[in-house]
Amino acid sequence: MKEITAKEVQQRIENGEKLNLIDVREVDEVQAGHIPGITHIPLGLLEFRTHELDKDTPYIMVCRSGGRSGQATQYLQSQGFDVTNMTGGMLSWEGKVE
Repeated sequence: MKEITAKEVQQRIENGEKLNLIDVREVDEVQAGHIPGITHIPLGLLEFRTHELDKDTPYIMVCRSGGRSGQATQYLQSQGFDVTNMTGGMLSWEGKVE
């Protein structure tokens, strides 16, 4: 499984890169604070919403601590997607939050 740190994601965003971040936390967690520009797909709905994703697009998966996003990364990888897990999740995030 490919992994990236929260700091690396933050640096890439600050350098002007357009990243495709998918936050797999629950609605209340995302409302409490999320990285600007995320796509929100709760982990429990991921298998039903994979049709919304493009297999040619790289995605970075985000959750609170890295566990659920790790599960999401493994699932999407098994479906043929290019995905990377953001280790440490939002607990490690020091960048902007909406």
